[in-house]
Amino acid sequence: MHVTYQVAQAVTIPIIGAGGVTSAQDALEFLMAGASAVQVGTATFADPLAPIKVIEGLAAYVREHGLASIREVIGAALPT
Repeated sequence: MHVTYQVAQAVTIPIIGAGGVTSAQDALEFLMAGASAVQVGTATFADPLAPIKVIEGLAAYVREHGLASIREVIGAALPT
């Protein structure tokens, strides 16, 4: 995620966070670091429902924090 954070500060194109996304928390960290999307890959070998669980977890985060969309967290950890 540190590399995502660094790249997000250096480019203006969308970034896809990949590597180690097994939960909504992992996805959220990539999004806050500046990723516009995340990839759930290897986690599906252990749990074929992992992508659905990540989506449901992100939806729960949006509801719990009163956000209109998960897009509101993209880049939240970046300096303004």
